[in-house]
Amino acid sequence: MRYITLFLIMFILWMLFTFNGELPNIVIGITVSLITTLIFGRSFVKDTKKFFQPKRYFWIIVYLIIFVWECIKANIDVAYRVLSPKMPIKPAIVKAKTTLKTDIAKTFLANSITMTPGTITVDIIDDEFFIHWIYLSKEKPEEYTHIILGRFEKFLKRIFE
Repeated sequence: MRYITLFLIMFILWMLFTFNGELPNIVIGITVSLITTLIFGRSFVKDTKKFFQPKRYFWIIVYLIIFVWECIKANIDVAYRVLSPKMPIKPAIVKAKTTLKTDIAKTFLANSITMTPGTITVDIIDDEFFIHWIYLSKEKPEEYTHIILGRFEKFLKRIFE
């Protein structure tokens, strides 16, 4: 079932990005999707039923809106720190514990943190993230865990778990 799901996802993406209504384009899309499925099918998620639950797509849209908003805020914050004559930075590597269980959810969380300016995920060990932060404003682990992980974690849990 995961091979069929991956093939459908690849073919739908192909058609969304390149569709011009011509038969050769459709044949190339089927060929490319099939090759991709044969190469990466074993690595694709095992439980494909989640792809067919419409409520997850709602949460994906909500997550994308939150992610874009957080990126805008982080860009403004980093720009302020770079342009300020005092350059107010207080870098630190913090350890934050997540409640996410699946590897794909943890990967999305790590990438979301890294793509947000001012933070970068250094390592993930089990359910602990090690994150480099440009300005450590809080001293208690619970506070900075909520600040870093809390903004994405609850949405990723609804999408992936």
